[in-house]
Amino acid sequence: MTSSLRNLAIRRRNRVRSKLRRVSKGGRPRLSVFRSGRHIYAQVINDTAGTTLASASSQDKEFKSGKGWNVEGATEVGQLIAERAKAAGVSDVVFDRGSYLFHGRVKALAEAARSCGLNF
Repeated sequence: MTSSLRNLAIRRRNRVRSKLRRVSKGGRPRLSVFRSGRHIYAQVINDTAGTTLASASSQDKEFKSGKGWNVEGATEVGQLIAERAKAAGVSDVVFDRGSYLFHGRVKALAEAARSCGLNF
């Protein structure tokens, strides 16, 4: 990735996060998504305390499908993060898509987390 594309991605991510800060004034944790070429990662982060409450990725032992680069793998990670967040006592979150479009793997992860009981 060239530096200009990287700078654009950073600007998009900062723009999304600034909007999230306005929405999550009530102290709701943030469900942050990172995707690479082969894997997808999700974390539930408490920004006021600066701690990670729950995390899941396509590299976890509980991950069954073996392919984190497709929509099915992202769906499974979304189910894992929802289960772990509910076990940590979190039911309401703010979805942080970072610099990624709400499409494909990011959308599949979000919809799977919603279907398993996370509210955002």
